[in-house]
Amino acid sequence: MLKFVEKPFHIPAEKGLVGKYCLLPGAPERVEQIARELDDPCFVGSNREFTIWNGKLDGQLVTVCSTGIGGPSTAIAAEELADCGAEALIRVGTCGGIATDVQSGDIVIASGAVRQDGTSHEYAPPAFPAVPDTNVLFALAAAAKELGVRHHVGIVQSKDSFYGQHSPERMPTAVALSEQWEAWKRLGVLASEMEASALFTVGAARRIATGAVFHVIWNQERVLAGLDTVECKSFDTSLAIRVALAAVRKLIRA
Repeated sequence: MLKFVEKPFHIPAEKGLVGKYCLLPGAPERVEQIARELDDPCFVGSNREFTIWNGKLDGQLVTVCSTGIGGPSTAIAAEELADCGAEALIRVGTCGGIATDVQSGDIVIASGAVRQDGTSHEYAPPAFPAVPDTNVLFALAAAAKELGVRHHVGIVQSKDSFYGQHSPERMPTAVALSEQWEAWKRLGVLASEMEASALFTVGAARRIATGAVFHVIWNQERVLAGLDTVECKSFDTSLAIRVALAAVRKLIRA
């Protein structure tokens, strides 16, 4: 049986060094970019894919922690941030569009996630929905609207295999992958990404609030439909960051 340790196994933080509100980009190099938007930004530490900076927003301590790619490392970050006192975790990342009205440069706010991952199934049976906290969801949606950002609110697909989605035809499971993708399209799923389902399910298990906002890189379905598509190769998430910070301000004031 594991004994409680004051310092987590993976993230470079401990109690007292983590704010109530946490923003979770995937890339470590994006952490400082977000932290620089806060007051008094301060480097906390870095270990593996987990880099942490702190800052203040409206006087409240806010933590920015990278999670790496995918559900397993996202779940580790969520678990250990919760152990250190975090109460609200907002994923700030990128996605690829599925619905054809989702264009490059748009913002997608997840109201739920298809659990096409493995990590969330260690926490909940398949019938359990992966959904964010309603207060966080509403704050993100209201922030995007007030900022005048072109955005969409709806379901996203969370998968474990990047190339299983990008190159399904060369996979041994090509038929099954293509059938699932067609189902997501018919069900109106907005976009594809790799972390939301794990974050939402861990949040439910740990009783902490979660949410997710994404910058759309491109949309392969628009390409197939012959629609205008510009790939955002820079992976610039500045709009998603602005929405997330505005949402945290709303949560603090509430």
